[in-house]
Amino acid sequence: MQILHHPLVERVRDFLFGNRVHRGLTFNVALYALLIAIGFVYLQPLLFMFITSIKNSSDLLNPMVQWVPTELYLGNYIKGFRVLDYPNTLMASIAMSVIPSLIQTAVASVVGYGLARYRFRGKSLVFLLLLATFLIPPQNTVIPQMLTYRDLRLLGSPLALILPALLGQGYRSAIFILIFYQTYASFPKVLEESARLDGASDLRIFFTIAVPSALPAYIVSFIFSTVWYWNETFFTVIFLEGGVTTLPMQLSKFTQAYENLYPPGTVNIFDRLNEAIKMSGTFLNILPLLVMYFVLQRWFVESVEMTGITGE
Repeated sequence: MQILHHPLVERVRDFLFGNRVHRGLTFNVALYALLIAIGFVYLQPLLFMFITSIKNSSDLLNPMVQWVPTELYLGNYIKGFRVLDYPNTLMASIAMSVIPSLIQTAVASVVGYGLARYRFRGKSLVFLLLLATFLIPPQNTVIPQMLTYRDLRLLGSPLALILPALLGQGYRSAIFILIFYQTYASFPKVLEESARLDGASDLRIFFTIAVPSALPAYIVSFIFSTVWYWNETFFTVIFLEGGVTTLPMQLSKFTQAYENLYPPGTVNIFDRLNEAIKMSGTFLNILPLLVMYFVLQRWFVESVEMTGITGE
């Protein structure tokens, strides 16, 4: 019994299993092992895509080469860059995702603020319609929507994406409206009451108090809206086909574009069936999204710290 209570034994036990103040080594090892396993599950497809895209033909045919290529081969990216017509399609993708996302985020914030802070007749009906646009699959309404756009001569024009976002009917706008509604509904009302006592108008209260305090919601909505606009190919092909070509649209017909750029006789059959070239094109497609995540992640954390408000 005295050995169990020896200071050295207690120190070893605290080091391995922890105490009330510190977590032990066993807990930390199990925790980090679990996090690494979960992280690998999510990162494994991305790592496989990137490693395959930098393999040369001999590495692809060699079953012994799996995760470590014999050399850094960038020829696949050069071909994928040409096949995707990367500069033009990248600019088109940025325009067709960032502009509607900015408009949709701004409109959703205004609608969410109005629903959270004002009482008016028909408010329940507005919520019901918002839920309907969220619950009804958009594939069920694409035909009348396409016919309407055709009558308005919007098919093939960027306005087919911009105008719905301006009217609060962009891709999954109901989700962003509900995010802003929940954000503004949780704000202390005493801030608005104090501003009104100082003579501030509703418009000034919204821009000076509500908008800065909801900055995290703006960043989250903008990120997800941009990603959904970027990755959406079904509606983009229907509404923009013949007018604008984005990276996902060009990637969906990568094989055809590759055959048009490199006709039979100019390259060997292996290059025409080379999966590494397709992987390089896929990685070039998601690269702007990865850059956006890394850039805005820091701003998101800082915005949470800067705009934190104590509720009441």
